[in-house]
Amino acid sequence: MKPNHFEPNERAPDQFEPAPLETLTARIGRAHARQRLGLESEHEVLVLNRPGAHFFYPENWYSLHSVIRNCLRIVGLYGRAQRNACDIRVRHNPLSLAKVPAAFAGFRILHLSDLHLDMSPRNASAVTERVRDLDYDLCVLTGDYRAKTFGPCDQVVSAFQALRPSLKDPVYAILGNHDTLRLVPELEALDIRVLLNESAWIERAGERIHLAGIDDAHYYQVHNLAKAAAGIPDEGLSILLSHTPEVYRHAAHAGFDIFLCGHTHGGQICLPSGIALTWDARCPRRLSAGPWRYRDMIGYTSVGAGTSVVNARLNCPPEVTLHELRRAPG
Repeated sequence: MKPNHFEPNERAPDQFEPAPLETLTARIGRAHARQRLGLESEHEVLVLNRPGAHFFYPENWYSLHSVIRNCLRIVGLYGRAQRNACDIRVRHNPLSLAKVPAAFAGFRILHLSDLHLDMSPRNASAVTERVRDLDYDLCVLTGDYRAKTFGPCDQVVSAFQALRPSLKDPVYAILGNHDTLRLVPELEALDIRVLLNESAWIERAGERIHLAGIDDAHYYQVHNLAKAAAGIPDEGLSILLSHTPEVYRHAAHAGFDIFLCGHTHGGQICLPSGIALTWDARCPRRLSAGPWRYRDMIGYTSVGAGTSVVNARLNCPPEVTLHELRRAPG
């Protein structure tokens, strides 16, 4: 059985060529690949045909985007909501644990989520400008790179090609419910390592931290925490990348120390007090945005840097997050 970890890759992004999907299948296993691709094809049919049983899935409401826009115009907020979508904030979040190795004290992780890069060229450019001069040691992406959950992803690939030079190495990613498995070879050709129920380690001064990533647990439900955690020692600091916070209990009991996710957009359009009307995830409200804790696991849910369904944000500005590892007293 092949190990599910990856060693740092020192080749430059322009030296990569997209690997065939067959190579990816051999890596993650035939069952995983067949399930993911099969569910993707069924999902496209369900969304496009809009049967009653699938009526409440968000993509069945794309026809109402004009209604949402007009409502915002009526109350005089549409222009402001669109400007807000490009006003990306940098959030700083400390991650304090006794297990942080001494060599990783002060280690900074740039966390990007829900980019939806093909939603608006202005939004994609705003992300690139915001991250270009940030100081960090590792970049992680927690899924949802295209606007819709079906169709081509050529615009997403082009947007990533523009964004990638502004991201410092190493860069790791996972897939969300808007993403297709066919995007993985394109991302890895840009030296963005996609973790599909896999793990990697990062070494500094002879010490390591462990990074695990699971496939989408919201819609496709092809995540496998046991496989992602395999090979991570109990004493090692473990960081789990999940698109959605919904598997927080299982992750905590599996022994992960840090849980980084997105998906919720923080509600995207919220009440003046910042209270989300909906967050499209089966989890408590307190897990829908920002820092949280469950048992011994520290979590953070990014409100995302992009927008979905309608390109507007109210009382919930987009964000990129800088997490800093700190050593807590033992």
